[in-house]
Amino acid sequence: MSFSPVPIRLIASIVSLALFTGCPGKKDASAQGKPQMPPVPVNTALAVRKDMPLDLRTFGNVEPIASVAIKAQVGGELIKVSFKEGDDVKKGDLLFTIQPRLYETQLAQAEANLLRDRALATNSRRELARQEQLDAKGGGVQEALDKARTQVETADAIVKADEALVLIAQTQVGYTTVESPLDGRTGAIRLREGNLVKAGDDLPLTTVVQLKPIYVTFALPEQHLADIRRGVDARTLPVIARDPKDGHTLGEGTLVFIANTVDMTTGTVTLKASFTNKDVTLWPGTFVDVVLRLDTQRDAVVVPSPAVTNGQRGAQVFVVKADSTVEMRNVTVVRTVGQESILGSGVEAGEKVITNGQSRLLPGSKVIEKPAVVPNKPTSQSGTATRQRRGELA
Repeated sequence: MSFSPVPIRLIASIVSLALFTGCPGKKDASAQGKPQMPPVPVNTALAVRKDMPLDLRTFGNVEPIASVAIKAQVGGELIKVSFKEGDDVKKGDLLFTIQPRLYETQLAQAEANLLRDRALATNSRRELARQEQLDAKGGGVQEALDKARTQVETADAIVKADEALVLIAQTQVGYTTVESPLDGRTGAIRLREGNLVKAGDDLPLTTVVQLKPIYVTFALPEQHLADIRRGVDARTLPVIARDPKDGHTLGEGTLVFIANTVDMTTGTVTLKASFTNKDVTLWPGTFVDVVLRLDTQRDAVVVPSPAVTNGQRGAQVFVVKADSTVEMRNVTVVRTVGQESILGSGVEAGEKVITNGQSRLLPGSKVIEKPAVVPNKPTSQSGTATRQRRGELA
């Protein structure tokens, strides 16, 4: 079987044409250098100029301003409990009633003795008046006059003693009704109706705790003490209490107390902030995250914290130029507040910085913007990171 020469010549022509047309393209590619890389997808944000707080962050403990253990000052049968456990009470509200019959009887006896001795004192004064009249007329006896004067002084002293006994009896009758000494919330009730109450018992009948207002006690390193004192002298320093689990704000208060000594063991100073606690979001005994606002930095250049990365020369930021290429700049980070960083130099307000995708970039790389990813809720690890920053300037 033989092949026709015409198809062979046609195939050779096609191959030659392909080689002829392919060589110039290869030459052009080598002339242009390396192939162009595709644009890198990144997230971006604008550097802005705004006021930023100067905060100190730590943790604290919620404490009541006042907590009163209610104890009986007289003994007897407990005949009435006028509240329920956990009730909110006002100052002067009746809490407990102890059987008053014995103390009322003692009061009646003391009042009767007082009336009797006042009558005797009155009679002694009349006798003294008669003796003084006789003495004035020259018919008196000095011994009788002195005796009358002594009887008056004795009677007056007895009346004063009786008055004191009446006051004591009245006080004991008053102690048979136990009232709340402050506005607050009651605790557990130890004794119920029918039990005998012992005067001066070490165990309280209940406890009333003041919830509004309330304290948050916290400590900060002594290195911040001078700044705190200057802030207190100039203005009222605000304090924010937040839930350590989710960062939710529980209340806003003011700094009211700075300890007069620094704890030499820990190198910290104790402070207290007062909160109105109107909605009772702060509960005694709980731990909270605390933010003490020392000052506010005006007109600062701010970028999202993820935009700042660490390079060989320190902190750096990738800035997107008008032609969608990037420029790497070294920056000075003054401080970080939450998820934002305050820059002292390197970036101007209005410039676009890259917040995600920096690992794939080189100076001059071309980028394409993509929608920002919505962050998930804080996890336990983020909570741990927050605790590690406590006591630091933010």
